[in-house]
Amino acid sequence: MAQLDLHSVGHSPILHILAAPFVAIGNFMVTLGEANSRSRQASYLYSLSDRELADIGIKREDIAQYVFGGYFA
Repeated sequence: MAQLDLHSVGHSPILHILAAPFVAIGNFMVTLGEANSRSRQASYLYSLSDRELADIGIKREDIAQYVFGGYFA
């Protein structure tokens, strides 16, 4: 009868070191994409009239806080 021995293989620190630059690049790309999306949203909101902003419950002076939220708090 064959015996199967399953061991948990630990993660190699070398693999983490080798993967770190790719993880950092991936995180940067995600952040860049989010920033671009938020910038487009802010531009759109700034292009609306005060009446249109009031209709959706936003004041012009609150657009940055509304779009970027806690990023700059």
